[in-house]
Amino acid sequence: MDNKQFDAMFSGVIGQEYETLKLICPLAAKMSRFVGESIAEFAKTHSDKTLSVLELGGGTGITTLSILSSSESIKVVSVDSEPTMQSQAKQNLQQWVEQGRLTFDGRDALSVLRNTASASVDIMASAYTLHNFLDIYRAEVITEIYRVLKPGGKFINGDRYGLDDLTAHTRTIQNEVAGYFKALIEVNKLDVLQHWIVHLFSDESENHVMRESFSLQQLEQAGFKEIGLTNRCEVNALVTAIK
Repeated sequence: MDNKQFDAMFSGVIGQEYETLKLICPLAAKMSRFVGESIAEFAKTHSDKTLSVLELGGGTGITTLSILSSSESIKVVSVDSEPTMQSQAKQNLQQWVEQGRLTFDGRDALSVLRNTASASVDIMASAYTLHNFLDIYRAEVITEIYRVLKPGGKFINGDRYGLDDLTAHTRTIQNEVAGYFKALIEVNKLDVLQHWIVHLFSDESENHVMRESFSLQQLEQAGFKEIGLTNRCEVNALVTAIK
């Protein structure tokens, strides 16, 4: 699916949420598409069965829709402990709920994972969720993800993976902040600008930031194979791995 088709479909279903995301964080919208494309590739090689997807941090449903659109053989459980955002996703994606392809879970990620049977999920997918976790919590989440995936199952995460070169990373963040100011001042959304700047301080704190080399080593130590980082756009990248 090309960018224009993707944007048209998502603007029609997700509406204002997707348009706002493209405005304030265009690379996040790209990463949602990359997650869906990665799932589509996996589904092509497993076309003989329905695939179970556990999505962490479904938010308003932008990445969820990308996942659902990737293949007719996908069934998704979308997890998000923020009721306001999940409520929007339920409204946006009601037709997939009615089709029996989508259910929601309002618990936090680790609670859901700990209550999921071992080797029971085909794909673990997320976008811009893991970087919000404290590093200690994230380590437990990754361990649990490995446990609940089936052998041969796939981990797919579009997220903020910090550059190992700290000077280059800092320069990239400075450009990112400048982009926030340019985009949001033009449309007089200073309240949204304030929110994103405050959130960025959390993202960049030492107990949150996911540095690339460390993050890939963490997956390897958990037991994953075929670990790869692709589609890097500034501090954003798609990471995949196989159990």
